[in-house]
Amino acid sequence: MFKIAWSPDYAHPLPEGHRFPMEKYVLLPQQLKLEGIASDQDFFEPFLATEQQVLAVHQLEYYHRLRNLKLTKAEIRASGFPLSKELVDRELCIAGGTVQCVDFALRDGVAGNIAGGTHHAFRDRGEGFCLLNDAAVAARYALDTGKAQKILIVDLDVHQGNGTAAIFEQEPNVFTFSMHGAKNYPMHKEKSDLDVALPDGTGDKVYLALLEEKLEEIFRLFNPDLIFFQSGVDVLESDKLGRINLSLEGCYKRDQLVFTWMRNRNLPVVFNMGGSYSTDLNTIIKAHTNTFRAARDAYF
Repeated sequence: MFKIAWSPDYAHPLPEGHRFPMEKYVLLPQQLKLEGIASDQDFFEPFLATEQQVLAVHQLEYYHRLRNLKLTKAEIRASGFPLSKELVDRELCIAGGTVQCVDFALRDGVAGNIAGGTHHAFRDRGEGFCLLNDAAVAARYALDTGKAQKILIVDLDVHQGNGTAAIFEQEPNVFTFSMHGAKNYPMHKEKSDLDVALPDGTGDKVYLALLEEKLEEIFRLFNPDLIFFQSGVDVLESDKLGRINLSLEGCYKRDQLVFTWMRNRNLPVVFNMGGSYSTDLNTIIKAHTNTFRAARDAYF
């Protein structure tokens, strides 16, 4: 069964005019069912990540201030979201969904989270629409419970996974790979185990060839038994924040490449959505739907 984490809390309302496209969290499950990629039985509503799971990667003082809505004005501005209890619960729900996806992926080969990809959250702070790092929480859960021994995080969002890189900088059993826009946010990049910084305007052909080359390089260096895939579609040419010019078809081929590569090596994959800021909501939904289609076709 193709298990997919989704909750009504993912579409937590924001003030009118906020640029973050929350509608996709409502529309994407509907589209997956409409196209026969998933059924009602495939979706599960996550539990909230536990304090123990969160504190395995996040600083106690930061987490308690976040839970008690005590972040400073500067910290709230950096997060990009107005702070509220509902927002914090949403972050915990997203992290809990990615944690649960670990168990489903180990059982079924692949599992996805309709939300997630909060890779700009550091141990002690949030930024860039990210307050708790769901992939880091779930990866730490997999290691600490012995469900995985070596984890590869493939981050193909257009923005570097700076928080994830910093969290696992000293962890030899997690390999962080980020392929992102060189001139895009964040301006100060952290050091992943492998960073590929792309120039503005990189198109399908160069991007896909480089991705396959780097996956081959990683597998010569590291032998993972669990994959986390950050599948942001802000690499699209239509994305107003991205500046990497992948076509819709090129983005789909990217996802096919990743899932087929991992399936051919019998590796379980947990994937989450990451960013999408195209002006056309239909393009966002199509691109995210393609990610789920590629996962289903590779594993089922």
